[in-house]
Amino acid sequence: MKHVAKKKFGQNFLKDSSIIHAIIQSIQPLQNDLLVEIGPGLGALTKPLLEKTKHLFAIELDRDIVNWMQNQYSKNNITIFNEDVLNFNFHQFDKKIRIVGNLPYNISTPILFKCIEDIKIITDLHFMLQKEVVDRMIAAPSSSEYGRLSVMLQYYFAMEHLVHVPKESFDPEPKVESSFVRLIPYDNYPFVANNIDQFGKIVKEAFSQRRKTIRNTLKNFMNANDFENIDINPQLRAENLSVSDFVKISNYLS
Repeated sequence: MKHVAKKKFGQNFLKDSSIIHAIIQSIQPLQNDLLVEIGPGLGALTKPLLEKTKHLFAIELDRDIVNWMQNQYSKNNITIFNEDVLNFNFHQFDKKIRIVGNLPYNISTPILFKCIEDIKIITDLHFMLQKEVVDRMIAAPSSSEYGRLSVMLQYYFAMEHLVHVPKESFDPEPKVESSFVRLIPYDNYPFVANNIDQFGKIVKEAFSQRRKTIRNTLKNFMNANDFENIDINPQLRAENLSVSDFVKISNYLS
């Protein structure tokens, strides 16, 4: 198919066969998996996934690509949803799902937060993302990449960087390097927040002005005695706190 990539959909199509092979090997799809692919595009991952599983569900917003897919694939093998993934109902399936995709980089973070909302029905996630985003996802405390995204995702998922993907692996070539990453929801969370909404608010507020100390960013929640009671130094910045520290603060407040 001759298709001109559309900027509004953040389209960069994977073309490197060795990278595609490494990605499929990382996913290890099985015949009876309920696989959902986000943004199948021109089929770089779709075709090899269909060779490994009985049926694939694909979410594609670009109507031109959907029309092409409907002529390219048998309805017996694939179900195509012409929908915006941010509004997609993942709870329509009757068993846990595995989600894969080369995500549009312009909405990758909202997609990740949507997956948190739907975490109870997810077995695992395998995503192509901007390398900078993956670096933030798996960053350790006190590093420059560590932030709100790091804390929120590390609370819910065990994550692993799998494949580095250079710019020339795509058409058109993006301006950034990419990475393929695996996220597996915890069966038992290492640290349990008693009030998950409170936890999210604390993390968001703490990183709202990341150069300020938590004494300042959390002043609407905590005073000096509160920090002393839970043995956390109020002179630290949000980037210095671990996931367990944020859980400790949240649970103290709730």
